[in-house]
Amino acid sequence: MKGPLFYAKILLFGEYGIIKDSKGLAIPYNSYKGALKSVSNLTGEAKKSNDNLKRFHHYLEQIDSDVVSFDLQKFKEDIESGMYFDSSIPQGYGVGSSGALVASVYDRYANDKITILENLTRDKLLTLKEIFSLMESFFHGKSSGLDPLNSYLSLPILINSKTNIEPAGIPSQKEGSGAVFLLDSEQVGETEPMVNIFMNKMKNEGFRKMLSEEFVSYTDACIDDFLHGNITSLFKNVKGLSKVVLANFKPMIPSAFHKVWEKGIQTNEYYLKLCGSGGGGYILGFTKDYEKAKESLKDYKLEVVYRF
Repeated sequence: MKGPLFYAKILLFGEYGIIKDSKGLAIPYNSYKGALKSVSNLTGEAKKSNDNLKRFHHYLEQIDSDVVSFDLQKFKEDIESGMYFDSSIPQGYGVGSSGALVASVYDRYANDKITILENLTRDKLLTLKEIFSLMESFFHGKSSGLDPLNSYLSLPILINSKTNIEPAGIPSQKEGSGAVFLLDSEQVGETEPMVNIFMNKMKNEGFRKMLSEEFVSYTDACIDDFLHGNITSLFKNVKGLSKVVLANFKPMIPSAFHKVWEKGIQTNEYYLKLCGSGGGGYILGFTKDYEKAKESLKDYKLEVVYRF
C-alpha cells in the first residue's frame, strides 16, 4: 500500500500575524514530501511513525465534531498491519511535517471528504481548514489548519483573514539573480513553546501595538508586493519586517543567528525572517543577488525556494 504524495509547505509571510488576523501567504514546497506506506516488519523510524499513528488514531476517536467523521476501523486495521508515514520532510523545521501527515490521513480515511477536484468554494476551503485545525491540534496543541490545507491542495494559499482564504496565483519564477531561500539553523524547533512565548508577549500592550501597527502592516505589504511582482517595494518591506522581527521576536531566533540576521540588514546582501514559529529549523531568506548572499552565508546550508 502506498498513498498519494503530500508536500511540505512554506509560509512565506504571516507567521504569528495570522493568529491575530493579518494576511498570510503559504506555498507548497515540492522538495520534501511524504506518503502513507505499509511494511510487514516495522523497525526504526517506521516503527516510531506507526506508534505515532496509533496515538493519532486514539485522538481522532475522541473528536466529537459535526464537520468530519473517519473510517476509524479501517485506519486501525491499516496501522495494525504495519502502516507508517514515510516522509522526507524534516520535523521541527517549520515546513509542515505534521501538516502533510494530517492531509494524507484525511485523504484516505475521511468519510464524505471534500476532494481537490471539486469546485473549491470559500465555504469548502474554510470547512477543510476547520477540519485540519481539529486534526493537527494533536501535534501542536493549537493549530490554524493551514499547513495541512496547503499540503492537501498543493496550491499557494492566500489568507486574507481567519474567515477569508483563497487559492492564490503567484508570479511564475524567473531565472533572475534574486531568490527566496531556506537557511538551515541545524537546530530543531518546537512549535508549542514558541507559540506560548508569543501568547505571553501578547499580554503586553506595547507588543500588541507593535504587532498591529508594524508587524502586520509590513507583512500585508510584503504579500501584496510578492503577488503583484513589485520586487523593489518587496525588498524594502522585507527589510522593514526583518528589523521588526529582530527587535521583537528574539526568543524565536536561535541566538547563534542574531548577528547573521543583523549583518543582512546592515549590508543589504540578504534579509532574514522566521519560517514558521522559529526557535530552530529553517530561517527564510530574501536576496536580490543569490550568489552574493551565498558567499556571505558560506558557513551555512542554503536551499533555493523561489527565483526572481
